[in-house]
Amino acid sequence: MQHSPKKRSPFWIKIKVMVPAMLLASLLGTYLDLYFVGVGSYSFPKRILSDVFSINVLFTLIALPHFISIFLYVCDKITRWQTTTVLILLLSLLMAAFEKFAESLGFFDHHESWKHIYSFIGYILYLVFIYSFYHWTKGTRL
Repeated sequence: MQHSPKKRSPFWIKIKVMVPAMLLASLLGTYLDLYFVGVGSYSFPKRILSDVFSINVLFTLIALPHFISIFLYVCDKITRWQTTTVLILLLSLLMAAFEKFAESLGFFDHHESWKHIYSFIGYILYLVFIYSFYHWTKGTRL
């Protein structure tokens, strides 16, 4: 008797396609933080392993990939590109506001020349890049 191969659930198929985008998001976030901390645009006064890392690795290695997985999951549920555009704009605005909140708690510190519009525009570019990469990897049928 021949056994039929197990069918994977749609959830596991989605995760398999999301993993490259989550890894890219984590790496890109890490390198962007390293760059901006290195040039003095901002710093992370409160962070784990502060003797080893100049950035908040908890955010770039744990929080950011989870945020991106939720973002991509929601984007998959949205069928219109206009709605996805509004979602990206809204999330970028929320992330810029979150930075201000993190500053008030002492987790984040920007140079006085920093304008939060930079964060807003940066997150738009970041999310569009990750979303585009995700769709490209979905098309390659991993």
